[in-house]
Amino acid sequence: MSSLLKVDKEIKTKVDAFRERITSEAEDLVACFFPKKLLELDHFLKDPIINIADLKEIHSEINLTVPDPILLSNLQDGLEAQNAKKKKLEDGGGEDKVTGTKVFVMPGGMMKSNGTLVDLIEKVKPEIRTLIEKCNTVKMWVQLLIPRIEDGNNFGVSIQEETVAELRTVEGEAASYLDQISRYYITRAKLVSKIAKYPHVVSKYFC
Repeated sequence: MSSLLKVDKEIKTKVDAFRERITSEAEDLVACFFPKKLLELDHFLKDPIINIADLKEIHSEINLTVPDPILLSNLQDGLEAQNAKKKKLEDGGGEDKVTGTKVFVMPGGMMKSNGTLVDLIEKVKPEIRTLIEKCNTVKMWVQLLIPRIEDGNNFGVSIQEETVAELRTVEGEAASYLDQISRYYITRAKLVSKIAKYPHVVSKYFC
């Protein structure tokens, strides 16, 4: 029976060339690139920047000037301030309604990130992006190898589908690590902002 789907010869030629290119790239990845990258990453894991025994070694000081506390003029002012704050909390007002300390400029200039962690992140991010890209190439190659579904023993097809599923999992986990890096910067920025706004709350320095 003739095929119901007719493809233009020129397009079919280009698709075949694409399949050959993907096949060549994927075979080179499996045979050469991944083994070499495995050795490189194994060497990287022995780097002193990774093997940190005490987290205090990468601790980054937050140099903020703590302003002098506001002294109440008399006991009556103190009671009025406490009652006003209590009323806000009872009305459902949260932390956003508490004024805190106004910060117009950092005394020491721009607040820098943790230099050690930034260096580590800058080394890891390219490796994660490379992993996602190469896994996508191998996944496409395996998908192109999957034959048409026909009657009979499709055991090989099921193995190929499981391989694609594993590669998709690796891609997803690698992408989640990139997301965690972004979340780290956002979370740290929020904590530093709160420390600057509420400098007298000592517990915030240990977050």
